[in-house]
Amino acid sequence: MGIKFKITVLMISILVISGCSSNSAQPVDEADHSAMNKEDMEEMDHSAMNHDKMRNEHMSHDEVISLNDSTGENELKIPPMLERDKGEGVEYTVRAQKGKTEIFDGIETNTSGYNGAFLGPVLRFSKGDTVKIRTINELDEETTFHWHGLEVPGDADGGPHDSLKPGEEKLIEFKVKQEASTLWFHPHPKGKTAEQVYNGLAGLIYIDDDHSKSLGLPNEYGKNDIPLIFQDRTFDEKRQLNYSAIKNDDGTVGDTLLINGTLNPKLTVKKEKVRLRLLNGSNARNYTFKLNTGDSFVQVATDGGFLNEPVTLKEMTLTPSERAEIVVDFSKIDSEKDLALINEDGSSLLSFEVSDQSGENSEVPGKMNDFSMTEEERNLPVTKEVELFGMMDQVTINGKKFDPERIDFTQEQGVTEVWEIYNKPDMMGGMIHPFHIHGAQFKILSRNGEEPPENERGWKDSISIQPDETVKIAIQFKNKGVYMFHCHILEHEDNGMMGQVKVE
Repeated sequence: MGIKFKITVLMISILVISGCSSNSAQPVDEADHSAMNKEDMEEMDHSAMNHDKMRNEHMSHDEVISLNDSTGENELKIPPMLERDKGEGVEYTVRAQKGKTEIFDGIETNTSGYNGAFLGPVLRFSKGDTVKIRTINELDEETTFHWHGLEVPGDADGGPHDSLKPGEEKLIEFKVKQEASTLWFHPHPKGKTAEQVYNGLAGLIYIDDDHSKSLGLPNEYGKNDIPLIFQDRTFDEKRQLNYSAIKNDDGTVGDTLLINGTLNPKLTVKKEKVRLRLLNGSNARNYTFKLNTGDSFVQVATDGGFLNEPVTLKEMTLTPSERAEIVVDFSKIDSEKDLALINEDGSSLLSFEVSDQSGENSEVPGKMNDFSMTEEERNLPVTKEVELFGMMDQVTINGKKFDPERIDFTQEQGVTEVWEIYNKPDMMGGMIHPFHIHGAQFKILSRNGEEPPENERGWKDSISIQPDETVKIAIQFKNKGVYMFHCHILEHEDNGMMGQVKVE
């Protein structure tokens, strides 16, 4: 009787998960049961338990596949700064390309990159710049160029409407009005984002301004100001990235960590303060960063700019697409011990080798920004309600899947509104959804009615939302156009967990 009950529950669950209502789930006929022999039923029951276990583990992100420990044998690669095109203005050319990369010694892996075989260079702007970027698709499939966190007009944002066919190019132009921050760029074609990012299409954007230069923070690029792009991957027996073989509709995770495309990385530093710009560039994995010695570090910036004051932390979690800038003082850490940045489960992510040399005498100032939350913003009514729900390929926003012909919200340019985002649990509990809005930076007003933690009291464009959590944000769009909002688990995005807001 127990086996029959489990089979019935399994079939009803499958119908519910696949989008059928409970009214359409029919009980399993007794004749069907009698037609099964005991071995068949036991095998089905065992498979069901394994399937449920896999789904539960992935949904909670508590017991996803562990990362292999980094051995720290390869010096971390630092992405080059992209040189400007010749001319008087701030002009760049960015090409999406395919190539081959020696990730493993002596083996060439097929990869994709911007202006190279794997990942991309850093684009550096200053506040006030008028920027022109010529984007060229040299892939053998359609792609887009999305500027994640950058406040640009809708027709320059690079969402799924802005797809370039192989061989096509597009010139975009915008004025940089944002404060100093660490942003990034990646593809955003409908249904293909996850695979293209997985194969290597990602790069960083730095915005500078006069204020950031005056703070005295570590700012020598590649020396004490280090970009770190964290991405987990699985390689097949030929050391290739075979996305179709390991794709998971609930978010593809891997057992091998690459930082800036480097396998088993280590970073050699001097005895000085070092600024680490962290990007979770993974498809789905969350990272909780901490030092294996238990020492603290300070967070100085969120996705879109500096915090008002540095926040001292022992650990910090980033979900896919989130960024943070932290400063580690290696002059005050015992460098005689093995030193590494580790994940929550203790797996080594990045080894540090501290030289005997002293470095710059940089500072972390007590006051860095004038970010504020006005009473007017706190008292604004909620005008947009967003409900995130589902798993696998049955993910929705407000009960709907993405339709490029449908506008879900409208908002007036330059007007601040309050969005309320709710992560609705399902019968299996639900999972974290990192929520991203294109074309704007926003302020977190509250989490479940409470003030956000100190290290989230800064500009954000992506936010982690726990199951059954409600978050309120204040958002203003500086430009007109149509912008996406979506879950940044890339497979969820590809499966339709995305909507559109039209700013007029």
